[in-house]
Amino acid sequence: MNLQTTLKPATVSLYRPIGPGQLRAIESTNWQRFPPRLPGQKYFYPLLHESFAHRIAREWHLDRSGAGFVTEFMVDREYLEEFSVFVVGGPEHKEYRIPARELSRFNDNIVGDINLVARYYETPVVAGAGGRTPAYG
Repeated sequence: MNLQTTLKPATVSLYRPIGPGQLRAIESTNWQRFPPRLPGQKYFYPLLHESFAHRIAREWHLDRSGAGFVTEFMVDREYLEEFSVFVVGGPEHKEYRIPARELSRFNDNIVGDINLVARYYETPVVAGAGGRTPAYG
């Protein structure tokens, strides 16, 4: 065993932006598992950078459902080595693409709980405010 291998942490922190439906599904598993993908969804996309997850929660989930959330969770590093990291924009836009058929096994390799680290809610428009403003919780 070389020194570099011994210094690697056993887990990797990943992030997942979610909407209200996924939040309820995760809560129903006692914060242990992500729900199965819907028909037509080929991949599960966990992200490597928290800032990217916040951006998607604010710009995509908030706009579509009135609320967006960011989760953080740890996954066994050795298991993740089976998958490639994809860069889908700038340097912080990195994700794994876990095939939908693999999600149950992915869930089995989550170490500890899935943690809710941010909540974004749409606030009512106030006269003169010029539009919607996300409320942070």
